[in-house]
Amino acid sequence: MTSELQARLLADLQQFAVPRHARWDPLGLMAVRQSIRERLAALGPLEEHRFASSGEEGVNLILRLPGRDARLTPLLVGAHYDGPLHSPGDDDNASGVAALLELARRWAVDPPRRPIWLVAFDQEEWGMVGSAALAQELREAGQRLKLMVSLEMLAFTSEEQAYPVPGMEAVYGRRGDFIALVANAGAGLMLPGLARAMGVHVPTKVLPVPNGGRAIPDVRLSDHSPFWDAGYNALMVTDTSFMRNPHYHQMSDTVETLDLPFFAAVGEGMHRGLGKL
Repeated sequence: MTSELQARLLADLQQFAVPRHARWDPLGLMAVRQSIRERLAALGPLEEHRFASSGEEGVNLILRLPGRDARLTPLLVGAHYDGPLHSPGDDDNASGVAALLELARRWAVDPPRRPIWLVAFDQEEWGMVGSAALAQELREAGQRLKLMVSLEMLAFTSEEQAYPVPGMEAVYGRRGDFIALVANAGAGLMLPGLARAMGVHVPTKVLPVPNGGRAIPDVRLSDHSPFWDAGYNALMVTDTSFMRNPHYHQMSDTVETLDLPFFAAVGEGMHRGLGKL
C-alpha cells in the first residue's frame, strides 16, 4: 500500500503543482479547478459554492459524503487549491489537495462513522477569502460541525525547525521531521486522541492555542482561522510551512524538494485518525 499510495500522491502533486494564482495565472487556476471538480464529482454530488468578497470572486468545491450515521454532525476537511504568486506551490498547497483527494477516494468507498464534507477552497492566498465566505454562511445558517480541518503544506521535512515563539524547541525539538496539529481551545480536546491515532504512522505533535491564535499570528495563516473566528472548533494539519520549508512561496517549491515517504505517512495517519472522530 505504501508504494501505491506514494505513486498516487506523486501523480497528483505533478498534476496540481502548476502556476495557479488568481492574478498571476488565472488560466492555471481554472485548469486545476476543473481537474478537482471532475475528480470529486466522480465520487458523489458536488456543490459549487461561489462567492464574491472584497472584490474577489471564486469557487469552493464541496463534496458531502454521507457517513454511516447521518445523525452525527459532519466533519469538514478542506485544502486550498489556489497557489502562491510566482511559485508552482508543490508543498503550498498541491500537497494539501493531493491528500484531500486521497481521503475523498478512500472515504467514498469505505465511509467513516460521521458525514464528511470535503472542501477544495479557492482564494486562500488572497487572505482566506473562500474559507471566510463558507464559514460565515455556515454560521448564519446555524450549521453545526464536529470539527473543521485545514490541510496546509504536508510534505516537507528538514534537519532544522524554527518556531513562532522562542523556547518552543525545548518542547518540540530542533528537527523538522513531524506533522503538527494546531488547534483552538475547543478542538484541543480532540488533539490527544487524534495525535495518538496519527502517531502510529507519522511523528505527530500538537499545539493548542488560546483566543483564536491572535497572540501568535503565524498560526492563523490558513483556512482554519476563519472557522475559529466564526466560533467553530478547527485545526490545521501542517508541516509548519515557512518555519521549516525555505522554498515557501518560491519558484523552488517543487516536488523534488518533498519527502514522499513522510507525505504518504501523513496521509495514512489522517485517514486513520480523522476517520475515528
